[in-house]
Amino acid sequence: MKRITFILILFISFGFVSKDSYTATGKASFYHVKFQGKRTASGEVFDQNQLTAAHKSLPFGTMVEVRNLSNDSIVVVKINDRLSQKSGFLIDVSTKAAKHLNFIRNGHAKVSVKEI
Repeated sequence: MKRITFILILFISFGFVSKDSYTATGKASFYHVKFQGKRTASGEVFDQNQLTAAHKSLPFGTMVEVRNLSNDSIVVVKINDRLSQKSGFLIDVSTKAAKHLNFIRNGHAKVSVKEI
């Protein structure tokens, strides 16, 4: 009986400790220059020269790895803004992040997003 109780406690404890991190694949875009200096949904001032992004639901401050699936470029950004629920994009990154991902010319890219 003690062994079964111990095993159950381990499973319950592990369930509370482990966390499934967010991962998704979709299209990324980048902010238009007209948003420079405007407030984001988190209250921060948007700066296109920082590594930040907007997402539909991830909490503000979440750090995510964004990978351009066509060229394997990777950048880590902080979520500090919201995308509209109606948006067809998974994530909207700053200009600096889009440059790291090498999709400035195309304006959008297919990406994977992984919470870190």
